[in-house]
Amino acid sequence: MESNQQLIAECVERAKQWLSPAFDEETRKAVQEMIDAEDKNPLIDAFYRDLEFGTGGLRGIMGPGTNRMNKYIVGMATQGFANYILKAFPGKQCSVVVGHDCRNNGRMFAETVADIFSANGIKVYLFESLRPTPEISFAIRHLGCQAGVNVTASHNPREYNGYKAYWDDGAQVLTPHDTGIIEEVNKVSISDVKFEGNKELIIPIGGEMDWDYIQAVKEAMVDQDVILRNKDLNIVYSPMHGTGRVIVPMALRSWGFQNIHVVPEQMVIDGNFPTVVSPNPENAEAMTLGMKLGTKLNADLVIASDPDADRLAIVCRDKKGEWVIINGNQTCMMFSWYIIANKKKLGQLKGNEFLVKTIVTTEVIAEIAKKNQVEYHDCYTGFKWIANEIRTNEGKKKYIGGGEESFGFLPYDKVRDKDSPASICLICEIAAWAKDNGKTLYDLLLDIYQEYGFSYEHTINVVRPGKTGADEIKQMMENFRANPPRELAGEKIVLSKDFQKLEQRDANGNVTPINMPAKSNVLQWFCENGNKVSVRPSGTEPKIKFYIEIKDKMHCQDCYDGCVERSKATVEEIKRELNLD
Repeated sequence: MESNQQLIAECVERAKQWLSPAFDEETRKAVQEMIDAEDKNPLIDAFYRDLEFGTGGLRGIMGPGTNRMNKYIVGMATQGFANYILKAFPGKQCSVVVGHDCRNNGRMFAETVADIFSANGIKVYLFESLRPTPEISFAIRHLGCQAGVNVTASHNPREYNGYKAYWDDGAQVLTPHDTGIIEEVNKVSISDVKFEGNKELIIPIGGEMDWDYIQAVKEAMVDQDVILRNKDLNIVYSPMHGTGRVIVPMALRSWGFQNIHVVPEQMVIDGNFPTVVSPNPENAEAMTLGMKLGTKLNADLVIASDPDADRLAIVCRDKKGEWVIINGNQTCMMFSWYIIANKKKLGQLKGNEFLVKTIVTTEVIAEIAKKNQVEYHDCYTGFKWIANEIRTNEGKKKYIGGGEESFGFLPYDKVRDKDSPASICLICEIAAWAKDNGKTLYDLLLDIYQEYGFSYEHTINVVRPGKTGADEIKQMMENFRANPPRELAGEKIVLSKDFQKLEQRDANGNVTPINMPAKSNVLQWFCENGNKVSVRPSGTEPKIKFYIEIKDKMHCQDCYDGCVERSKATVEEIKRELNLD
């Protein structure tokens, strides 16, 4: 009870600082109401900590308070970022790109960011209205800027907004810049923030950049003849109320597709996302309206992008003609197979190409690459690590695609983040190729499983909120390190990887180093039959994630359901053994 009273007292003191004239009247009034209210939980929630500027930027619930997304927290973050940019490029006229998506307050936050950068003497290319995340990344490179900011909370619920920080290669910041920016941000107080912008340094951009971006997206095309033969492919698309609404249909038409239908209710720009529970294409519920329209129009496939149009979701018909959502691993696998198989067939592979996947993404991609003598790289979760592989190999090797299990793919190197417009165009090309060969996307998926081995993936999120939760997650990782399992579901573990120590141990106890660009708090266990379990605490949320991949042989297409059922049973066994029930 005493500690709770102490916490309330601390939060009241922190909140009182927000009653000063440095904050606007509306903010002061809202804070005073929280201080005066009998229920102190909203006050505690808003002021018990500072919203952390992490390695990717900011993300949080909108509202007044130190633990909230508001113009003051955004302002301090931007001032710190500006300070770091000016230190990193002394004597240079620096420039940045600033964009935003459809979320509530997005435009206000983007203009605040632009004002602060310009007040610090940094030229700002400010998008005139909402634009996809990959276009922000493209513009940074295209305009030769030193950095960029996109105001977005991606696929998070409507209460959230966020702030992604980018560096001069168009990728989200990595070491040493991430820690350097965080240090600068932590030094800033509200009185340091230069909110008064310099309008002469703010340059609006829009249509001309859309054109250049769409031209770049065409570089992801593998075989235009396939598209021209199937230009009437029946496509249904939804932007989930977000930034893909103009760019995606335009990009599809530029590739040659002519039969494009949009979900009208979800073409409305709305940060409240009224037609979905959560604007996350990973959730089947979010695809309901698209599938309904797809049924009505007898569409070949239904596609959606999330609000900032970096992720995509694909729905196609199974052998019974019923809609089935292709999961993130399958999406990534299908892209990888098509790019390799058809570039090979068309003589476009010169021998210096490489693919990238994250360590928690299906190993079938590795099998596809190996069997076709194409180099592949494993990297950590998060697209900044895929971008890092592109940057590291630039000028030496040719990047042809990379993705992760969470519905993100990048099929070309002009952008350095997940790119749903390019990926949507390419998946439609793949569907056109399948149709050309008398197949559907679903048939192609089964073909890949049959040739390269079946794989079933299941992710478990164990949520543990608060400080006690963080301690519990830390303890779980310590226990797994001290007492790793020797077998899983009756299969002997033959390789254990610890990315915190950057070492791996085989079945005979031999320890060898892992070659990765940095350490990461991830454990992996590989079984004799190829099953894989990855354990990773989230860097941004109070949870620990378990990624389970089950391998099997699929001798015929009719064997698919049996493989799925056996894999589900194995997953349940592993969950029991790891106490995840």
